[in-house]
Amino acid sequence: MKRNKIIVTLSILITIGVVVTSCVSAKINDKTGSQLWTENCRRCHNSPPSSAFTNVQWEVINTHMRERGLLTDVEYKKILDFMQQGD
Repeated sequence: MKRNKIIVTLSILITIGVVVTSCVSAKINDKTGSQLWTENCRRCHNSPPSSAFTNVQWEVINTHMRERGLLTDVEYKKILDFMQQGD
């Protein structure tokens, strides 16, 4: 009986997590790299022109900041594209 309650509770929590994640993902998918830059990076950094670094340098910078800023795959890719070539 107690085991069933634990299983049901875990199932509910997992379902809630999936729903919340999909809602957040949908919002991120609708945003441009520029918007994501403003929301995630601009808090600490001024926006340099995309020509300030090479595409390889932008990739290294964004890979580092992806970890520090806890960016999703989609956010990382959109911000990287934005910084490499603009929106």
